[in-house]
Amino acid sequence: MSWESEVGEIERRRELARRMGGPERVAEQHGQGRLTVRERIELLTDAGSFRERGVLAGAGFYEGNELVGFLPSGTVMGTARIEGRPVVVRGADYTARLKGGSEVETSKLRVHGGGGDKTGDAERMAIELKLPLVRLIDGFGADIRATAQMGRTYLPEMYWPQRWGKLLAEVPVVSAALGSVAGLPAAEVPASHFAVMVRGTTQVFAGGPPLVKRSLGEEISKEDLGGYQVHARGSGVVDNDAEDEEDLMGQIRAFLSYLPTNVHQLPPVRETEDPIERREEGLLSIIPRHRNRGYDPRKLIGLVVDRGSFFELNRYYGRSQVTGFARIGGRPVGVLGNDPMHYGGAMGAPEARKFERFIDLCDVFHLPIVNFADQPGFLIGRPGEGGGALRAGVRAAAAIDDSQVPWATVVVRRLYGVAGGAHQDFSRFCFRVAWPSGEWGSIPIEGGVAAAYRREIESAADPAAHRAEIEERLIGLRSPFSAAEAFAVEDIIDPRDTRWMLAEWLATAYETQLPSQLGVRVRYGMRP
Repeated sequence: MSWESEVGEIERRRELARRMGGPERVAEQHGQGRLTVRERIELLTDAGSFRERGVLAGAGFYEGNELVGFLPSGTVMGTARIEGRPVVVRGADYTARLKGGSEVETSKLRVHGGGGDKTGDAERMAIELKLPLVRLIDGFGADIRATAQMGRTYLPEMYWPQRWGKLLAEVPVVSAALGSVAGLPAAEVPASHFAVMVRGTTQVFAGGPPLVKRSLGEEISKEDLGGYQVHARGSGVVDNDAEDEEDLMGQIRAFLSYLPTNVHQLPPVRETEDPIERREEGLLSIIPRHRNRGYDPRKLIGLVVDRGSFFELNRYYGRSQVTGFARIGGRPVGVLGNDPMHYGGAMGAPEARKFERFIDLCDVFHLPIVNFADQPGFLIGRPGEGGGALRAGVRAAAAIDDSQVPWATVVVRRLYGVAGGAHQDFSRFCFRVAWPSGEWGSIPIEGGVAAAYRREIESAADPAAHRAEIEERLIGLRSPFSAAEAFAVEDIIDPRDTRWMLAEWLATAYETQLPSQLGVRVRYGMRP
C-alpha cells in the first residue's frame, strides 16, 4: 500500500488552483490591460523563488465525496526573494471572485472550504519572520451579497490597526494598487511605507461610482474618482504612479533595495564604481546668482549622489519639497531638498506632511538623512494660512526632534524663519556645511524691510528709493562669510567638494552611529 493516489490528488488540486478563475476570467483580466496575480508575482520576484502557502485553499464543489469543481482562494501568498533577499508576497486574484448568477453560486453541489484568512496569515508571517511585506491589491472589500447570505448585518470592528501598526514599526510594507480598489483593500494602500499605482488601469476609492451616485447623486467615472491624477498627483494617498505593471514592479524592487529587511538590521550597502572623489563642475554654477531664479533640485542631487541612484518618492504631492532615497559610496541615504520652481520652495501644509512622513520612514529603517536645504520659510498668503501650513510645519519640526538617525545639512541657498530653522536637530551633533550661495536669517531682507521700516518708508520723499537704499545697506550683511567668522555656520565649502565630504561623514555614520541604534526601538513607530 502507498499514498500514490493521494499524492496524485495533491497535484491535481494544485493544477486547478494555478488555473485561477478559469480561462474566460483570465482573458477578461488581460483584456483590461492587467496581469493575473501569478504573473505579477513572477514579474516581481526572483525567478523560481516563490514558495506558495495555502495553494490548496479555496471552495471545493462535490458530488458526494468526489471533487468536481474548484474555485481557488482569492488570495495567493507565500515567501519569495527580491534581489536575493527574502520577502512575504500577498496578491489578490480578482479572477477567482464569485460573481452573481455564476454556475458556482447557483449550483446545488456541496461546497467545502472557502479560502480562510490568508490575508491575515501573510501579515502575521511577515511580523513573525521579520520580512518585508508586499501587497498586490486588486479588488474591493465589502459585498452586500454577504449580508444577504448571512441573513443579518454585523457591527464593523477594527481588528487590523494593531497588526498594521506592528508591521509598519518592524518591516518595510509596500502596497501596489492594481485594479479598482475599494473598501478595506483601499485602506491598505496608504497603510504602507510605499504605495504605487498604475496610470489609467488602477483606481483607489473609499466608495466606488455606484455608491457615490446612490449617496450623493453624482455621476463620476472610476478614473475621475480615484485614478492616478487624483491620488498620485493630488491627494498624496499614493506615493508614486507607474507607466505599466512592469514599471510598477521595478519601482517596488528599487524601493526595497534601499531598506533593511527589518528594523533590526542596517540598510544594505552596495558596491559602486562611482568614485567618491568625483567633483562635478556643474555644481559650481547650478545655483543662479540672481536670487529670484530657480534651478533643478533633482539635477543638483544627481550630481552629488551615486550616478543613477536617486529614487524619488511622492514627487507630485507637496511639490516644493523633494524626498527620495539615494546612495553615496554605495551607502543608502534619505534625501531632502527644496524645489524653488514651486512656491519658491516654501513649506505649505502638504510639503510639511510629506517632510514629516519621510523623516519618520528614514528613522524607522535607520537611513541617514542628507538635506540639501533651500527653505525660504512657510508658505504665506491665503494658500499657506488657509491650508494650515503652521500646524503642519510645527509637526514636521517635531519629527526632526524625534528622529535619531545621523543627519547632514548642505545649505545650498536660503534658510529663513521658523521653517528655515527646521533643517536639522539642534539638540545633537549634525554635520552641516554651506555653499557660498547660502543666506539665512529670521526673515528675507526685502520683506523684512517693508515690514520693519514701513512708517519711515511711507514718510520719505521717494518711498521706493528709500526702501531700496535700506535694502542695499542690509544686503551687505547677508554674506555667509560674516556668519562663518562668528562660527554661526560650521564651514563654507566649494560645492564640488560636497560629494566626498558627505561620503566621509556617511562612512563614519555607518561604522559607529547606526550599529548602536539597532538595539534601540524607535519611540513612536510609524503611522500611515
